[in-house]
Amino acid sequence: MTGLFSSKTFDTSCRVEIEQSPDHFHAHVELAGNLHIYPGDRVQVHGEPIMVSFGEKVCFDRTATVQRAGHLRRAWTKISGYFEMAELYEVSFTPGRL
Repeated sequence: MTGLFSSKTFDTSCRVEIEQSPDHFHAHVELAGNLHIYPGDRVQVHGEPIMVSFGEKVCFDRTATVQRAGHLRRAWTKISGYFEMAELYEVSFTPGRL
């Protein structure tokens, strides 16, 4: 378990899937062992940059470094996330022009 400020870092294998087509434009990373990523955790995928042409879908196996957040970083990420979500809800109910 991580401490207040400390964090655990480890390497794991991962699969990178990228698609660029008229129907889909996405990049997904799936960590080996179905590892869960929590607020404040960091993941860095290693390897050369991947270039995908239009209409292509590619999959690569790579290595990723996972850095688990300590208790303080995890709490800060959760709290700041609530404030950023609140910005999405900010709407005005003042009457506009009729």
